[in-house]
Amino acid sequence: MKRKHYFFYGRVQGVGFRYTMTYNARNLGLTGWVRNLYDGSVEAEVQGSEVRIMALIEKMQSNRFIRIDSMEVYDMTFVEGEKTFVEKW
Repeated sequence: MKRKHYFFYGRVQGVGFRYTMTYNARNLGLTGWVRNLYDGSVEAEVQGSEVRIMALIEKMQSNRFIRIDSMEVYDMTFVEGEKTFVEKW
């Protein structure tokens, strides 16, 4: 199991990014969170298998309303006991 910290840049706010990521992450059995940042980017932590995390990112990149121009990703320590994926405010 992996945990990754992402920063997404592009057309990622006002296009349903957080809702879409939450919906897809839950369907893939991933946990973590996603939130908008004041600079117009989106931050997320995603936890689960590497294959499912990559499937989530592919789904986000293939969405016709969302445009990810670039992203930063960092490996993190796995968090025990996390139960779901949520939108943070």
